[in-house]
Amino acid sequence: MFCCLRVVRRLCLEKILLQCIIQSRTLSGADAINALRPFYFAVHPDFFGQHPKEREVNENSLKRLNGYLENLQKPGFRSFKPTQLTFYVREREPNSSNVQESFSTSGFRAVSFTLHTRDLLSTVLDILNSCSLSTEHVQSLNVNSQPHKEAKSTLNRPIKWDKTYYSFTGFKDPEEDLEQAQRVETTLTSWLDDNEASAVKKLKKSLPLRKELERLKFELSHQLQLSDIRWQRSWGIAHRCSQLHSLGRLVQQRPEVVKNVKGRTVVFTDRSGMSAAGHIMLGTMDVHHHWTKIFERLPNYYKLQKRLLFLEDRISQLLGGIQVIYIEELQPLLTLEEYYETLDSFCNKLLDSRLRFHPHSLRGLQMILESDRYTPSLHEFGHFTIPTVCDPATLQWFIVAKAQEARENLKRKEDSVKISLLGRTHLGVLWCSMEVLWSFSMIQAQL
Repeated sequence: MFCCLRVVRRLCLEKILLQCIIQSRTLSGADAINALRPFYFAVHPDFFGQHPKEREVNENSLKRLNGYLENLQKPGFRSFKPTQLTFYVREREPNSSNVQESFSTSGFRAVSFTLHTRDLLSTVLDILNSCSLSTEHVQSLNVNSQPHKEAKSTLNRPIKWDKTYYSFTGFKDPEEDLEQAQRVETTLTSWLDDNEASAVKKLKKSLPLRKELERLKFELSHQLQLSDIRWQRSWGIAHRCSQLHSLGRLVQQRPEVVKNVKGRTVVFTDRSGMSAAGHIMLGTMDVHHHWTKIFERLPNYYKLQKRLLFLEDRISQLLGGIQVIYIEELQPLLTLEEYYETLDSFCNKLLDSRLRFHPHSLRGLQMILESDRYTPSLHEFGHFTIPTVCDPATLQWFIVAKAQEARENLKRKEDSVKISLLGRTHLGVLWCSMEVLWSFSMIQAQL
């Protein structure tokens, strides 16, 4: 009997000792975040805006690190896998005694380490030591301030992270989400009511600049006999006016270089050239010298455009009369040279495969070519989306199998356009009738 009591007493003492050891090496979530503040400050992606590669590496590593820290605090979690992480650490001192770390001329260094610890304290110390950051503030933390009973109860409660954790990691704060859910949801009507006065004020303030933009656009379009002037991006009105002023100065200084733009569309984009749709692209970051070169090369672009049309017809003949089109709204912005290379490569592939389609069997159908896809598809508007890398046999089977469905989609699209145009016509007639009635009533009132 005494032997049994002795064994029970020894087991109880061992359990208490183990809990004390665990307690002595336990950090709270807030303590861990506070201890890692120098680390977050040194690797936070916001400080790597000019270095996209390093920024992406730090973002991915931070996500994995945060997952590791969360697993450490899950009650009963025992399955830990060694996690290898790489961070680009911002360098504070130009010289370092650690020659194993790679330094760059951009003010940061690459640090790699593997986490295999099973508690927060050891993990925090490993991270700081691996990045050559001070650990003195960690040693000064009051790790054992909580009594054993409170420490035991915290193991079974949800983790409550400090607010700084969410600001550093970018994760959503559940308490903040709960507060937002408890608030009255903002409706579109209430939002419009709240912002109506501000919108009217901004609109009135921008009216003179808007009129100036319309004037410049109309004068340049009329002077150069352009079909249209567009912008690829949503630049501000002042920015657009500046671009039109710049084009106007070029026209005044070199009127001979813009003689070949009649009937064309000018698009202000990120680069200069001619688009696959045949529009003249003027790069907003380019100077007049680059724009002048584009205008001088227009005759060569027009010749290349004719060769491109010939390629489209050749592909159409090889594929049973299906029409090759380029939809500006649905496809990426390509230069004329890029699109020509795409068509030429696809045409050569068809010639090598020697596909057999019945002549004109697919007349009336449409297709577009895309280089960033791998499987063919049928769009809801009725056109086929064909990858340039698509296997010819797969292409033939897909087009033949989906031909009837494509015709139905095209018919549905045509009917929808007709209904829309009819509705606009009726609306225009109604509006004109209302104007006539209003004018008549004003005349009657004056009499």
